[in-house]
Amino acid sequence: MKTPRPESHRRSARASLLLAGLSGVGALAAASLPGVGSAETAPPPSGPAPGFERTEERAASADHDPLRRPLYGDLHVHTSYSFDSYISSQRGDPASAYRYARGESIVLPDAFGEQTVEARIQRPLDFAAVTDHSEFLGQINVCTMDPARLGYWWPHCLMTRASHYWTQLLAASWWTSLGGMAADEPERSFACTLSDCDEAGSETWQSIQRAAESAYDRSAACRFTTFVGYEYTESPETYNLHRNVIFRNANVPAMPISTYDTGADSFPGLWKRLRALCLESGTGCDVLAIPHNSNLAGGLMFRDPSSKDEAAERAYFEPLVELVQHKGASECRYDRLAGRGVGTSDELCTFEQIAGDNLQMLGSVNGEVLAEKAAYVPVDRFAERDMVRNALKAGLALEKQLGVDPFRMGFIGSTDTHSATPGAAEEDNYTGHLGRRDAGHRNVQDHFFSNPGGHAVVWAEENSRDAIFAGLRRRETYATSGTRPTVRFFAGHGLDADLCAAPDRVARAYAGGVPMGGELATRVDAAPRFLVDAQKDPGIRGHPGTDLQRVQIIKGWIDAEGATHERVFDVAGNAQGGASVDPETCAPTGTGAASLCSVWEDPAFDAAQSSFYYVRVLENPSCRWSTRQCQAAGVNPFAADCAAQAEQATARAVASGATGDVYGKCCLQAADDPFYSPVIQERAWTSPIWVGPPAESD
Repeated sequence: MKTPRPESHRRSARASLLLAGLSGVGALAAASLPGVGSAETAPPPSGPAPGFERTEERAASADHDPLRRPLYGDLHVHTSYSFDSYISSQRGDPASAYRYARGESIVLPDAFGEQTVEARIQRPLDFAAVTDHSEFLGQINVCTMDPARLGYWWPHCLMTRASHYWTQLLAASWWTSLGGMAADEPERSFACTLSDCDEAGSETWQSIQRAAESAYDRSAACRFTTFVGYEYTESPETYNLHRNVIFRNANVPAMPISTYDTGADSFPGLWKRLRALCLESGTGCDVLAIPHNSNLAGGLMFRDPSSKDEAAERAYFEPLVELVQHKGASECRYDRLAGRGVGTSDELCTFEQIAGDNLQMLGSVNGEVLAEKAAYVPVDRFAERDMVRNALKAGLALEKQLGVDPFRMGFIGSTDTHSATPGAAEEDNYTGHLGRRDAGHRNVQDHFFSNPGGHAVVWAEENSRDAIFAGLRRRETYATSGTRPTVRFFAGHGLDADLCAAPDRVARAYAGGVPMGGELATRVDAAPRFLVDAQKDPGIRGHPGTDLQRVQIIKGWIDAEGATHERVFDVAGNAQGGASVDPETCAPTGTGAASLCSVWEDPAFDAAQSSFYYVRVLENPSCRWSTRQCQAAGVNPFAADCAAQAEQATARAVASGATGDVYGKCCLQAADDPFYSPVIQERAWTSPIWVGPPAESD
C-alpha cells in the first residue's frame, strides 16, 4: 500500500486523533497539525478536556482523575518466548512477567543456570507490555515447546535448549545471524523446513494475547493494565534499529510484522504494514512504535527521511522514544576524558553511557570483551544523531526543509529485561536483565556497564488501556532512570508568575498552557512562561526516596541561518548543596529538597525561532547498582585497598565455580573512564514542549 500524500496523511492523522479523543489542550498531531494542542484551545480551569475515548468494554474506573495522575510502567519486556532470554536459562513466560509486574515473586536462573533466584519488585507497576521478538516467535516455539515436532530436534534447537554456557552462547550467535545482524538478509532456521513455524508463531502470538488479557484488570478497581505488543528487531551489522510495537486494545493483526516481512534496513516498511494491517483494517486496531537504544544505532536510527511522506509517517507512528534502558541512556553524550561531548558541552551527559555504538557491547564472557566492535568510539566518530537531543535539534532543521518534523518525540524509559522482570529498575534490588548471563557474579563481571533501566511514566485520567494509550499518543509522558519522582511541566502565555504558590496550579496550568509533549504557537508580543513542579520519590518502608538536588530546563533551537543550538538552565534547587554518600555504607549524606517548583521565562526567547524545551530532574547522589553489589562481595570501590579486596573476592568466586577476573572492575575510578562513576544521580526527563509558529500548509 502506498504511503498517503501529505494532505491525505494530515486528514488521516486528524481523524485518528479525534478517534483517540485528543481534542483540546495537549492534543498532539504527530504530523504537525496547525492549532492542535495550542493554548488557544485550552479547557476551563477545572482541568483538561477529556483525553481519550473508550474503544473497549470494561467497567468504569472508580479512580478517575480529570487532572490526570502519573502511572509507572514498562513497555519493553522479554520472556522465554525470546531466543536471547531462553538461551540464558530463563523460563519465565508472559504470565510470569505480568505476575512480577504486579508485585508477585518469580524464580530466575543463577549464574550457573539453576532456577534458584527468587525475584520480586519492591513496588508493583501500574502497566506493562510483553514485547518478545516478532522474528522468532514461531522458531522458538518449534525449538522449545513440542518434542513431537520434527524441527524440535534440529541441531540449532538442541543447542538452544542446552544448559552448557558456551553452547548457549553459540546458539545465540546463530539466532542473531538468522535475524539479519550480520551482512546477510534475515532468514528462517532450517527447523522451519522440518516443522510449520507459521503455525507455531500463531500459537505463540495467541498465547501472548491471552496472557495480556488474563492479567488486565478490567474491573472498576483498575489495578493493572497490560498492552499487547512485540519487538520489531532490525539490526543490520549489529546496529540497533529496534522498535517496540504497542497496540491500543485487543484488536491486533493476525501476526506481528517482522524483518522477515519487510527485509533488512526497512523500518519504513514496518509503518506501511502497520497502516494497512492495523489502522486501515476496519477492526478498531490502533498502534504506535517506540524506537529504543539509538545510542547503539551507529547513526542509522534517526537518518534523514527520503521524502516528506516518510517524515510524516515517522512522526505519526513514532511519537515517543525510549530514552533509557539497561543498554544505556540515549539523551546526550559527554566524554569526561576528552573534555567534550557529541554535539554538546553538557557535563551531565556522562550518565550511563556505553563505550561502543552497537549491540556488540553485550559481547563479554568471563570478564573479557570478545566482540571487536564493542570497542570505545571516540567523540569525533560517534554519530551525533545516536543521541536523542541531537535528533530533536535535527528535527527542527528538517521541519524547515520539509514542513514536517520527523523527530518530534516524547520520552519514556523501560528496562528491556530479558528475565521477565518488568520494572526491575531498582539499584538496590537488581538481579540482572539477561537470565544467567548477568546473574550473581556475572552481573559485575560481564555487564558492569549496563544498568537496571528505567520507567515509562504516563499522565492519564485512569489506569486503563485507552487512557494510557492516549497519554502515549499525545506524549504527556516522562522517563525515569528507575526511581519514581512526580514531575509536571507546562508552557503557555497564560501562566501566572506566582503559579507555584497556587493550590490549583495544575488546573490553571492546563487552562493557560500545554503540558509536556505539547506544541505552543509563539506570540510576538510576549514570551511564554514555563511551569515545572517536581516531587521527590516518596519511597516505601525500608527504601526511602532520595531528595531532589535541582531541576533543569534544556532548550534546543534553530537560528535564522539554519544552525541548531542548545542550552541548559538551572531553574530550581542547588547544585552545590553538598549531598553525597557514605563510602562505607552507601547511605545518603546531606539533604536536598522534597519538592521543587519554578515558573520560568527564557531570557533569550526569540519568537522567530522554532525551539523545544524539556525538563531534567536530578536527585542527590546515590550509589550505583554495581557499587552496592561490589560492596556486598567485600569489595569497596572507595577503599584504598580496593584491588586487594577484589583479588580476594575473585578467589572466593572462582572457588565457587566462577571463571576469570570477577571483581576487578569494581576498582575502576571515574577519573580513568570517560563515563563510569561509582556514584550516580538518578533522574527524570520530561517530554519536550515545542514552541514555534504552526507548520506551514501546502
